[in-house]
Order: sequence, then structure tokens, then C-alpha cells
Amino acid sequence: MKLYYAKGACSLSPHIVLLEAGLPFTLERLDFATKKTDKGVDYLTVNSKGAVPALQLDDGKVLTEGPAIVQYLADLKPESGLAPRAGTFERYQLMEVLNYLTSEVHKGFSPLFNPKISVDWKASALANLDKKFAWLSSFLADKTFLMGNTFTVADAYLFTVLNWTGQVGIDLSKWPVLTAYQSRIVQRPKVQQALREEGLIK
Repeated sequence: MKLYYAKGACSLSPHIVLLEAGLPFTLERLDFATKKTDKGVDYLTVNSKGAVPALQLDDGKVLTEGPAIVQYLADLKPESGLAPRAGTFERYQLMEVLNYLTSEVHKGFSPLFNPKISVDWKASALANLDKKFAWLSSFLADKTFLMGNTFTVADAYLFTVLNWTGQVGIDLSKWPVLTAYQSRIVQRPKVQQALREEGLIK
């Protein structure tokens, strides 16, 4: 398998999941400005949406959209515990969390990466994320991970998204539950490996 990624982007989530699951894969980095990979591939021929991540299987099939990719990867290694078994109520709870993260939290960051954002629009986007972080803090409460005591693909996703707070000037210390959560996740050896492989830490 091959994971197409951009440094520190949402593709960090499936990168972490691949390592946590112990699945064999290669990485190919995308330059968003040129839409070319580091090997000179026109990325739009891989994923016409032009976004990361994209997972190319050994038979050439391509899967896109992070929440779909991480569930696919977890199902390749069900013994990893990265997702509850398909068809269980717990699996639908995981899907519920993944959908919230992608549609409400991840999407909420998009305006903040726009260099042409107006002051009012930025203030609105920050206020919106403030509400999402407050809900996440309440949802996590005294849990170790989003789904309880087990690290799942949802944690790889939330960790990735929370990492963007520094880039957009959000002080995460306002939400101590989330800062404690980030500290727990970043200590995982496979998370550290993914961060090193993307050049995010040394």
C-alpha cells in the first residue's frame, strides 16, 4: 500500500493508523502548490479532488477521505483493536465520532488556513471551534481515549486536528482536558514515529 500525504496535514491520521496496525506501506509526499508528488507524479491522476490523504492499494485501487481510510485500515487488522467490529453498536459510535471530527472540527479549521480571511470571519471561525473544543472536553471528561480505554482510529484523527491549533494561533491550554489528551497521545511510540517520518519532530 502507498499513502499519499502532506506534512502535518490530515493524512497524518492514517499514517499513525498504518503504524499502529503494523501494516506494510510506503509514503509519497504531495506538494500542494504544484499538485506533484516528490516522485514527480501528477497527484490529480491519483485523487482528482486534489486533497490528501489517498491510499493506493497494491492492486491499484485508490481510497480517499480520511475517516473511510482509517476504518478500512483498522478492518485489515481487526486484532489491533483500532476499531470495534463492523456491525456492532460500538462501531457505529466510532463512526459517529469520526463524522463529528470530520464535519465539525476538521472543517472548522479550514477558514483559518485561508490567508485572505477577514477579521470578522476569523473571529467567527474561532468562536465556532471554541464550542467544538468545549464539547470535546466534556465528551472526553475522565476517559483516556475517545472511545474509553482503547486507542482507536478516532484518536489518531483528533490528535492530528488538535496539532493544528499552534499553526493557527489557538491556545489549547484553555481546555486542559484536551492538552492532557494530546500529551497522552504524543507519547505513543507509533505516533512519535509518524511525526518523525513527516519531519514534524526530530
